[in-house]
Amino acid sequence: QDALEEFANMVDKLRSTGINVLVLEASQRFKGSSKQTTTPDAVFPNNWFSTTVEGKLLVYPMYTQNRRAERRVEDLTKLLIDAGLQVSDLQWVAEEDEGDQILEGTGAIVIDHIQQRLYGAQSERCHPLKFAQYAEQNGYQGQYLFQTSDPTGEAIYHTNVMMSIGEQFAVICDECFVDQNQYSEVKQSLQLGREVIEISYQQMSEHFCGNILQLRNNQGEPVIVMSQNAYHGFSEQQRHQLAQHGQLISCDINTIESIGGGSARCMIAEIFLPKQAAQIAV
Repeated sequence: QDALEEFANMVDKLRSTGINVLVLEASQRFKGSSKQTTTPDAVFPNNWFSTTVEGKLLVYPMYTQNRRAERRVEDLTKLLIDAGLQVSDLQWVAEEDEGDQILEGTGAIVIDHIQQRLYGAQSERCHPLKFAQYAEQNGYQGQYLFQTSDPTGEAIYHTNVMMSIGEQFAVICDECFVDQNQYSEVKQSLQLGREVIEISYQQMSEHFCGNILQLRNNQGEPVIVMSQNAYHGFSEQQRHQLAQHGQLISCDINTIESIGGGSARCMIAEIFLPKQAAQIAV
């Protein structure tokens, strides 16, 4: 209940700042049923789908069985079409039986939409062959797959926990990289037209400072969405740097962060779909 309240409050806050928000409500067949608890991570939709400006809806392979149940493609398509958006193509990134070649959407891959480049931290949720295949099939000009590690030697589970790319800035945790040569290549790539803000492992792991997202509101103004935890985790200087790139919007999602293992960026799947052509009555 605390998590649901945090989710609803975040939706209200985003809408109050002029951001259009679509909510895929809980499935009717689960309401009032214990089965609703089978998808506790459905608050993080960016892992199972993404969209493109060409009208494509991409659906991704998921690592765990309960997360695969989140992929309500028909319900999502109806939500998007009812909102006046065009879905012209549906692409499954992997066969429905998944196998071990997992690529969990924009959790596993961080996309540079301007330079047309992909970034990924290799893990059980970001398979190298699937990463390379995705880049080739979708026409990305550059791809950067790198090795990461936490203090226990485990790979970082999602790339978007450790880095975020905005229009003219990028946030990244350099301490996660196993190979500093790989980090130098990634940083050099990010610096093409962007200010790179480096965060510590503590800022990443305890405050989710890497799990932020730049959006534009209805007036076309840039905003940067993050949790309150992330806002306070950034230094004053870093907040000042970020504020040059958009209004900082912070949301109280402490329960979701502490139990779900994701933060504000994971809770948002951007919609790039074109609007439906206007129907003209004759």
